[in-house]
Amino acid sequence: MTQLTLAPIHEISGEVRLPGSKSLSNRALLLAGLARGPTRITNLLKSEDTQRMVEALLQLGVHIELSNDWAECTIHGNAGLFDAPLNQRFFMGNAGTAIRPLTAVLALIKGRWEIDGDTYMRKRPIHHLVNALRQLGTPVSYLGEQNCPPLMIQGGRLQGGDVSVSGDISSQFLTALLMSLPLAKQDSLIIVNGQQVSKPYIELTLDCMSRFGVEVKTIEHSYPVTGRQEYQSPGDYLIEGDASSASYFLGAAAVAGNIKVYGLGRDSIQGDLAFVDVLEKMGARVKKLDQAIEVSKGPLTAIDVDLNHIPDAAMTVAMLALFAKGTTCIRNIYNWRVKETDRMTAMQTELSKLGAIVKTGSDYICITPPEKINEARIDTYGDHRMAMCFSLASLSGVPVTINDPECTAKTFPDYFDVLTSISNQSRR
Repeated sequence: MTQLTLAPIHEISGEVRLPGSKSLSNRALLLAGLARGPTRITNLLKSEDTQRMVEALLQLGVHIELSNDWAECTIHGNAGLFDAPLNQRFFMGNAGTAIRPLTAVLALIKGRWEIDGDTYMRKRPIHHLVNALRQLGTPVSYLGEQNCPPLMIQGGRLQGGDVSVSGDISSQFLTALLMSLPLAKQDSLIIVNGQQVSKPYIELTLDCMSRFGVEVKTIEHSYPVTGRQEYQSPGDYLIEGDASSASYFLGAAAVAGNIKVYGLGRDSIQGDLAFVDVLEKMGARVKKLDQAIEVSKGPLTAIDVDLNHIPDAAMTVAMLALFAKGTTCIRNIYNWRVKETDRMTAMQTELSKLGAIVKTGSDYICITPPEKINEARIDTYGDHRMAMCFSLASLSGVPVTINDPECTAKTFPDYFDVLTSISNQSRR
């Protein structure tokens, strides 16, 4: 296992241009592949997760033209559902934003499909989506551990209809149904059971679908979807900078300096932009500009906050608790437990190594900072966000060692290089 030791960071200053949003990139890739006409995507994220989606589309016969840095990508859409490929097994790594919607699309295509992931994905529950597809007449079986990939899907039987899906675990299950059911032969009605977590990601999905010519309205806790539709290329599609990735730099500035992040602005459609509102509540100074967000440090104070709507950025808030006066409590984040790893347990374990007093429940975490943060080696559990958010521990005046730093390749391969470029660090 590789390790990276970060020297203490005394000050953060400068500018950052964000890589494209992972969530938007994988949605746009799939819809462009299904659409009529070519789509030119700019600022596409180049990462392991998006690579998995590109590989799946190529396997499905989609013609894709990519620049070396992925800054420009042209996808020649299929004008509807894909033809059945010779290779019927799809490997999606640990890309949740790829495996969930692709599973739903494959359910519409006649054939027997196997869809699998890496060791981490084989621990991530997918049964809420499987149950929904079974309601719609699709035979799906588990080939390994119950409720998790790999799956065998008997595609081509899904015609549409009424379906209920749990909303309290992941927004990606609803996203998968929303993106696929407009292509079914019959109309559908999706009913969400329970509280819908990560609602901004559903709004992101609906916005992306709308740009590709398909509108779905929300009626209370349900979504009526008209079948027999066709996605239409918007021509050009610009991917916003990743708001989740922005949180690490903006959070660092709130502790130790000033940063301006380009690639998203006050009108961003990404829910994680709400992270900067949390920074303001904690005491940082924030400016929302048209094309950038600027944050400057301020004395940080603990907060008690519901972050169900931004569970990924909530991890960065947990790190900032180390630098805030008082005990910070983050609530309504049960779905931390079913992400790339059990993030609730992982955060408690690693924050405790740094000396914090941490209390967790089924859906909350409370963090009291220590008088002095310990030097520690941080395990990342193969989770890119664990690696990135714990890099902020180096703002405490002690070095921090990140185990398996390469896991950031999932969404932000050069994260540590960018962090170093805006850091005033001690030399060891």
